[in-house]
Amino acid sequence: MKTIDTANLRIGYEEWNPQAPFAVILLHGWPDSTRSWAQVAPELAQQGWRVLVPALRGFLPTQFLNVNTPRTGQLAALGRDLLEFIDALQLQRPALVGHDWGARAAANACGLRPGVASHLVLLSVGYGTNSPDQNIDFLHAKNYWYHWFMATAKGESQIRTNPKGFVQTMWDTWSPPGWYTAQELDSTWAAMDHADWLDITLHSYRHRWGHAPSDPHYAADEAALHPAPVLDVPTLVLHGAADTVNEPRTSEGKEQFFRNTYQRTLLPGLGHFPQRENSGAVANALIEFLKTVQPAGTQA
Repeated sequence: MKTIDTANLRIGYEEWNPQAPFAVILLHGWPDSTRSWAQVAPELAQQGWRVLVPALRGFLPTQFLNVNTPRTGQLAALGRDLLEFIDALQLQRPALVGHDWGARAAANACGLRPGVASHLVLLSVGYGTNSPDQNIDFLHAKNYWYHWFMATAKGESQIRTNPKGFVQTMWDTWSPPGWYTAQELDSTWAAMDHADWLDITLHSYRHRWGHAPSDPHYAADEAALHPAPVLDVPTLVLHGAADTVNEPRTSEGKEQFFRNTYQRTLLPGLGHFPQRENSGAVANALIEFLKTVQPAGTQA
């Protein structure tokens, strides 16, 4: 895996077709790793794209450059990390594809810097749902039990004691059963098996509901993202119809946030990890959506 330094991070990333003229960045979610895109990335590369798959902050092999940097997980920081990754690699208007935390990073990057991306694809996340003062119904609150659990001292203690078991609970309950193997869980868990992941995870979910302070370093970004800005990038939302954490209704009715083309597609039978559960369906949807920018060497 390659690495590149940004202001705070040494970001680890995988890459295909480094000389291709058009880039697409695939951003994984939580709790996951770059392995999330293992089946999709090669399909895009075969279509002539330069494909980059970075590890988010808190997920190995990405590491902080300074031991004293706060291990903040606030969503504005994820957006800024992505912009700094784009700048470090001198990418020109890459397509941004994100799942879960990666979707929030991609959307926030577009909100912080209009025009930064050629396309935006959000998987398993509805846009405009980052504000701590939002109202959610009781069923949604039930699905988000782990958010509230992490806000308690008891929850923190149990998660620090058995973090892998915590992750497995998410994998077992967010999608229909049978979509992963024990070996795949073990391999993915290796990217989360360290202290930074725990600290960033706890801060992220506490911060988004006002239970942890913001990092002052991101004050301007937080101000720019609240309320959620209207985005001007062509956008596709892919949502598993059987997602039991972010139910499909959570991505409904978001058209007012997008002034460019906007599409939303439900994927029947798939849960919260569609790119893992049916990589072919996701790859095909991405290829179709991204074809308005035609990589060199491909046929229209």
